[in-house]
Amino acid sequence: MSELAGIRRGSLCDEVIAQLREQISSGSWPVGERIPPESELIERLQVGRGTVREAIKALAHIGLLEVRQGDGTYVKSRSELAGALRRQMSNVTDVHVQEVRRALEVEGARLAAKRHTPEDLRAMADALDERDMASAVARQLGRWDESWGLPWVEADVRFHQAVVAASHNPMLTEMYLEMSTELSSVLLRFATEEDHEPFLVRGHRTLLDAIRAGDEQAAVLEAMHNVEDALERLS
Repeated sequence: MSELAGIRRGSLCDEVIAQLREQISSGSWPVGERIPPESELIERLQVGRGTVREAIKALAHIGLLEVRQGDGTYVKSRSELAGALRRQMSNVTDVHVQEVRRALEVEGARLAAKRHTPEDLRAMADALDERDMASAVARQLGRWDESWGLPWVEADVRFHQAVVAASHNPMLTEMYLEMSTELSSVLLRFATEEDHEPFLVRGHRTLLDAIRAGDEQAAVLEAMHNVEDALERLS
């Protein structure tokens, strides 16, 4: 966890809000986890109880924190954008998810072909290796239930996240990360269907190759093909 610094005099509440936001946006306080108790924040920030409470109330109002009476305060979203997207996700269908996924992944793949770093390529390759391993284990054991489908789905989603992250567009990446839970749910249903195997054995190596080669057009076509397959399964 990164350190919280003592607050200087001035607009105390604004400074506290800024420091708490930094803990959230940087991932030092992950989504879903409880933040340090009020007494600890007071000691670390060197401010009064009222200032801490006012800052937490403000961050809860914009959707970054959730105060649970008798339990503590939890991180709800990494940013206002993430919070707005999370609220919208409560009313979407699988087709909606795939349509938005298509828009984000296709543009993400195009930008990744232009902007990727060696570290980005390693992240994509590692995710695909894990995906192929999970598929091989499931096939060997003859089990395609959720317990074996989940590792494959997690690795597959990590690959797509790595592709979009390689766009080095923070807004695009933030939007994609926020829909990853819904995407995982859709993919898990695909992975445990009776006609699972043709879906699972289809790799994304050609997309990775296109990105590595810096071929924007090929990357777009490969990303589009992948999502269109998913949309076809939902039709």
